[in-house]
Amino acid sequence: PPSPAVRNFTLNFTITNLQFTADLAMPNSKKFKSTEKVMYYYTDSLLQKSSIGPYFTGCKVTGFRSGRDRDDTGVDAVCSYKTNVSLATFDREKVYHELSTMTNGVTKLGHYSLEKNSLYVNG
Repeated sequence: PPSPAVRNFTLNFTITNLQFTADLAMPNSKKFKSTEKVMYYYTDSLLQKSSIGPYFTGCKVTGFRSGRDRDDTGVDAVCSYKTNVSLATFDREKVYHELSTMTNGVTKLGHYSLEKNSLYVNG
């Protein structure tokens, strides 16, 4: 049987209680690396509990950006999963709704607060 292909999808959201600073924009800074680790922890643990959990292989933070407010930080990530015959297709709406539910209506991610309308999942 052919081995499963790896597919990507993007995940974006805005944290309202993480002030954006210039060092968050620099991938080699200590601030970027430590915040990236925390984001991996939260995004990976949520996605492992979602419908794509058995196929999920991880997320990579591609960047942090300044939000609309000076205290907001946008998070951009590319996440991966393995396609499989038992995974019909990636259903981005289903994953969005699952993540929305798991983050209390897109308001909480661990100790972070989320901007309610900022969650975006694109397959």
